[in-house]
Amino acid sequence: MRMDALVSGITQVLSPGNLLLMLVGTVAGLIAGALPGLTATMAVALVIPFTFVMPPLTGLVVMGAIYMSAIYGGSFSAILINTPGTPSSIGTCFDGYPMAKAGRGQEAIVVATVSSVIGGLFGVAVLAFLAPPLARIALRFGPPEYFWVGVFGLSIIASLASKSILKGLIGGAVGLLISMIGISPVGGNVRLTFGEPALQGGVQLVCALIGLFCIPEVLSLVLQGAQAYEAVRLVRQRGVIMSTIRKVLSQPGNLLRSSVIGTIVGIIPGAGGNIANLIAYNEAVRASKYPEKFGTGIIDGVIATETSNNATIGGGLVPLLTLGVPGTPVDAVIYGGLLLQGLRPGPELFSVHADITYGFIFSLFVATLMMMVVGLALGTALHRLVSRTPLRFLAPSIIFLSIIGSYAIRNNMADVWVMLGCGIIGYILKELDFNAAPIVLGLILGPIIEEGLLQSLLISRAWQFPWLIFVRSPISIILILMTLVSFAWPYLSSSTARRRKGGAYADR
Repeated sequence: MRMDALVSGITQVLSPGNLLLMLVGTVAGLIAGALPGLTATMAVALVIPFTFVMPPLTGLVVMGAIYMSAIYGGSFSAILINTPGTPSSIGTCFDGYPMAKAGRGQEAIVVATVSSVIGGLFGVAVLAFLAPPLARIALRFGPPEYFWVGVFGLSIIASLASKSILKGLIGGAVGLLISMIGISPVGGNVRLTFGEPALQGGVQLVCALIGLFCIPEVLSLVLQGAQAYEAVRLVRQRGVIMSTIRKVLSQPGNLLRSSVIGTIVGIIPGAGGNIANLIAYNEAVRASKYPEKFGTGIIDGVIATETSNNATIGGGLVPLLTLGVPGTPVDAVIYGGLLLQGLRPGPELFSVHADITYGFIFSLFVATLMMMVVGLALGTALHRLVSRTPLRFLAPSIIFLSIIGSYAIRNNMADVWVMLGCGIIGYILKELDFNAAPIVLGLILGPIIEEGLLQSLLISRAWQFPWLIFVRSPISIILILMTLVSFAWPYLSSSTARRRKGGAYADR
């Protein structure tokens, strides 16, 4: 780690302007996470176009603050109205809502806040210590290795769409087709533009991400109509904050176990907070001396889920920053934000742009601590917001921001039409039970695979067996094995589950 770059990054983050924007991003992320129907992915996607006019580090600081606080913000609606604000807070409903119904809503929010902060700090610490050495390893990557990195990224589809591998593969193919629109990066051929000059530059990634993630959610909200949420009244109690903090800190085993689970699940591409919080909850039940109390309103379950889902943030950024492989939809959106600022994920981030990278990592520490103060201070206000925000204001505002954000990137109406087109395609596929994540993976990884494939074949065209270039290095072999394991993992896990289920029936 370069100390001069680290000091420079920290100094920039602690400037008054960046701290103010981080505070605004934290509040905005909390609101986005707390409102049912909005997600962390949507919040980060909406803000990316506006970071285009900011310095690179400032833009990353804002995105990181929104990301961290939106994942935590989902706990408010999970606790108060039994509806997870984000998929990462599904498990929080199990014990958080019963606590609120029993008049312990403020205690549940404090538990979620402290646990989210501890999990977030743990994940960012792993990112700070693990990412630099992995980036040094990535310096040894050439075109063949990047080709296999892209193929490994596509293998994540098997995990993302384990319920329907066919639909996952179709979604990945759609993403690959979209990535091929425009001029070929090697041969210079014009492809799939349908005679439209505006498409020769390809599909703008951020516009496609906004369309795929924001528009389908808004259309679903509008067509389903406003839902009547039963909000629990929040009863404020004196001295509950300090007493609850002591209760949370009295469970170091649960905190450490859930933090490790969240970080590991975050590092694994294709997983994320929605998986981590359920795994952590399950392990908390298994390790508990009183498993029968889970689901009735105990803090152990809230600690497990909220610690793990925020720990995935730092873990998920490890493969993104070092290899350019986004493991979750939010990481894919941040990938687009990095490219928009002229920053390409990989070893270059830790060498040429080291001050920006280390500053971004440090800003996640600051945003996590800021999240605790803001969350505890705005608990009552967020409760009112969750229970009283009408859909007729929410949906048009999101559509308006999506259009303005898409146009602001290049001042080009074609980007707006691309965004709307991707949104309609995303909604149709969502109604057909397709996941947007495989489409985004294909869109992002398509150029990496194509460039790695063509450049490798150009390098080896004088060889007797050109295809051997893809298996000649140890890194390529490791990536091939990881790809095979990734493809086979859903089948292995499902067969193991069937055997366990069969064994359980046999025991009966």
